[in-house]
Amino acid sequence: MKSKTALFITESAAIAALYVVLTMAFAPISFGQSGIDVRIAEALVILPYFTPAAIPGLAVGCVIANVIGGGIIWDIIFGSCATLIGAVIGYLLRKNRWLVPIPAVAANTLIIPFILYYGYGVNLPIPMLMLSVGVGEFISAFVLGEILLTALAPRKKFIFRSVSE
Repeated sequence: MKSKTALFITESAAIAALYVVLTMAFAPISFGQSGIDVRIAEALVILPYFTPAAIPGLAVGCVIANVIGGGIIWDIIFGSCATLIGAVIGYLLRKNRWLVPIPAVAANTLIIPFILYYGYGVNLPIPMLMLSVGVGEFISAFVLGEILLTALAPRKKFIFRSVSE
């Protein structure tokens, strides 16, 4: 039992670290500095398809990335909650791989525009921000996420040990 817990924590920490690294490596597009917010790390929201350890890993990774990236408190809290919501619901929908990234797209599309408008003072109508965030999240979570899922699926027993043991 202890080895399962240690494995879960290790997988979760590795996913969090990968989320942070990907966010910071692509910082100009991760933090919306290019017009459309395409956070490459959001492709990792498909990982709950493979392991429940991805849920805390994605949430913690998002918190850390938002803190390091200089996010305001509302972004740190609610932006990370959007990722957590997407991961939890994605995990619940894991029986159909095509549904896994959809909750992350929806949660971010509904939550992030309000952070941008009220927290950062982005002077665009909320519907326009929803479109912008939705497009960026669709690209990262759905398109890149499904490519990642396809690449990882044949190797899942080697990568996600807590699932295969």
